[in-house]
Amino acid sequence: MKPILRPLLRLAGAALLACLAPGSALALRAADAPLPWSQGASRAECPDSDGYLWLPLAGGNACLRYFAPAGLDGARTVIVYLTGDRDRLLRLPPDRIPGNTARAQTARMQRLSRQAGVPVVMLARPGTYGSSGDHRLRRRLAEEFVPLYAALDLLRQRHGIDRLVLWGHSGGATAAAAMLTMGRSDVRCAVLTSAAFDYLERWRINRTRGGPAPSVQRGQALARAMYDPLAHVDGVVRDARRTVHVLGDPRDTITPFALQTGFARALQQAGHRAVVQQERGKPPEHHDLREEAGFRRAAACARGD
Repeated sequence: MKPILRPLLRLAGAALLACLAPGSALALRAADAPLPWSQGASRAECPDSDGYLWLPLAGGNACLRYFAPAGLDGARTVIVYLTGDRDRLLRLPPDRIPGNTARAQTARMQRLSRQAGVPVVMLARPGTYGSSGDHRLRRRLAEEFVPLYAALDLLRQRHGIDRLVLWGHSGGATAAAAMLTMGRSDVRCAVLTSAAFDYLERWRINRTRGGPAPSVQRGQALARAMYDPLAHVDGVVRDARRTVHVLGDPRDTITPFALQTGFARALQQAGHRAVVQQERGKPPEHHDLREEAGFRRAAACARGD
């Protein structure tokens, strides 16, 4: 782990023990109740129970939600899924967001776990699906990546998980890449589909192609506030057993494929095993990949195929 990250990730010893303690006197949210979005962290609404991760971080408390199948305890390998950005859903009230209940998300993870043959967990990014935080402040170190890093630590400790397969799409793939550059040593492999890197160059390319991009001035301010994994490849821990799979469509109009391959190339040049795989994306943006390409690759890696 980079020394600069240690103060941000430090959990007080007593607080961490409390997070790991079984049971809770706090109320659980009903499984069919709409999950809140863009909320602050409330200890009263974050019990020490499965599905909740209370994180007393140096930079402020966080409560992240996760959705998992039964049988997670003692799993040798677990796939952790990080969703893409959810800008459009932010405009909707929680009860109108599709699949926005613990029951719906858990059922999806149960289905994927059966298909993969290993447990699949969805870790909700800050500000989405019941996790505290502001999703508009994504790709920031303190606001998104540090809570996710600490949540992975607590998830492994609570359930006795050995190794992780990180699978992320779009902004979730950027978050998975950030976990690597922040020094995680428990990742069996990472599957990054349609990830965003080199934000200023991404927006420059998108402006020429009609893709999403802020103004030049706003983009410069945003980039200064964001953490770009491509600029922190030196933080990736050496592990000859780990493979980073970069999947995308060269026609992607949202996250340029050239920048995705640039991240893979930077890993390779630093001595890490990284593989680029071209896939077919759904038109017209060619950003969301067909045939569950990311999931299939993550499942194969978790099984050792």
